[in-house]
Amino acid sequence: MDYLPIFADLKHRPVLVVGGGEVAARKISLLLSAGADVYVVAQSLADEVNQLHQKQSIHWLAKVFDVTQLDDIFLVIAATNNSTLNAQVFQAANQRRRLVNVVDDPARCSFIFPSIVDRSPLVVAVSSAGKAPVLARLLREKLEALLPASLGTVAEIAGNWRDRVKQRLSTLSERRRFWERIFNGRFAALVAANRIDDAQAELEFQLSQNQGQTGDVTLVGAGPGDAGLLTLRGLQAIQQADVVLHDSLVTDEILALVRRDAEQICVGKRAGAHSVAQEETNQLLVKLALEGKRVVRLKGGDPFIFGRGGEELEVLADAGIPFQVVPGITAAAGATAYAGIPLTHRDYSQSVTFITGHCRPESDGLNWSQLAQGHQTLAIYMGAVKASDIQQQLITHGRSPSTPIAVIGRGTRADQQVLTGTLLQLDDLAKRAPSPALLVIGEVAALHQRLSWFGESAHHQTLQQNQPTQWQSVVNLA
Repeated sequence: MDYLPIFADLKHRPVLVVGGGEVAARKISLLLSAGADVYVVAQSLADEVNQLHQKQSIHWLAKVFDVTQLDDIFLVIAATNNSTLNAQVFQAANQRRRLVNVVDDPARCSFIFPSIVDRSPLVVAVSSAGKAPVLARLLREKLEALLPASLGTVAEIAGNWRDRVKQRLSTLSERRRFWERIFNGRFAALVAANRIDDAQAELEFQLSQNQGQTGDVTLVGAGPGDAGLLTLRGLQAIQQADVVLHDSLVTDEILALVRRDAEQICVGKRAGAHSVAQEETNQLLVKLALEGKRVVRLKGGDPFIFGRGGEELEVLADAGIPFQVVPGITAAAGATAYAGIPLTHRDYSQSVTFITGHCRPESDGLNWSQLAQGHQTLAIYMGAVKASDIQQQLITHGRSPSTPIAVIGRGTRADQQVLTGTLLQLDDLAKRAPSPALLVIGEVAALHQRLSWFGESAHHQTLQQNQPTQWQSVVNLA
């Protein structure tokens, strides 16, 4: 180990920064955030540093470095573009046994600045001992994604309760088990939901009872397919889950991000295939939560847009199960963006309507006369099976047969296909598209030819009205 990781308390301690440029400004900002009393030696100050000086947030000690300036200093930073001066600062600091950092010069550093994940009072530092700072920053970015912003509040509250927990639980093992349960249970979920009073009450209850907590359910939108579109909050939820109930539309790439020891249960529904009844899924959510488990209900797209998320939450509410919701990128937003089709455009579409192709059997509930009006975009989920009926209804109610349309199969995924044509060809295109498919009807669909960007193919798949069975080109984004 080249460096011993130490978290230094700099509050009200004098720190000398030699240099007043942009690099020095970054270090000064970090020092101020830690409460240091910053002294600067520099010929001139960059705008950002000068503003801090004008606000009296820092002290401009002198323009020229002198070794006597180190006499009462806790640690030193050299951040100039003068290598001779930097070496002089390093030598003088070493002689006085002051910790010193020469920026971007590991050989002249008795301490180094790590990449920091700040969830104060919880702080995570990553260092490569100056060998690969970019790699350290990349690791920090991954940790930023995994660590909820609410962790700082969790740690702050836990610190305030430590003495009470020690009084109630006499042994170290009891306290360890208690905090493990608290940090992985409803208390942390309540803090994440910004329900601080309820979180405090949960902590009080768990301490008084010293028993396992009731589980909870987090409804998470997985997005349209690309694992990169899963939200940070969604990633955090599936990393903390005991069990994940997921749809068939959730991709393997996203499921691979689930905590490895979590149980995964597929409760998906697919046309023409065996599926789990919604009522069975609802009861399973309740059962698992009552067992004290942290449950994630992982749904493709967004759970509140044709995902029946509201129905599942009603069941949980009736059973008294705590829950929260993490929205996801819905297919209409994600798939069209990856296909280069803006849902709205000043020249072509002033509104967009999301429609499901799966309505209740007794009625489709759609106002076809309104939907057939021009200069609007229709984004139709699960509509491939009923594409013929949709095509007929729209044309019958006045939508032009030449209206541009697109069928986006497996949107945002590596094998995405975008089939474009006219409304008269909708049924034929829908039959050819891979599942799941999104139907896009409206003038904006024609922009796919100009705005397509995802994938390496330079061709576009277009079905001409006078050649309903001939393909001019194929977009197969594999």
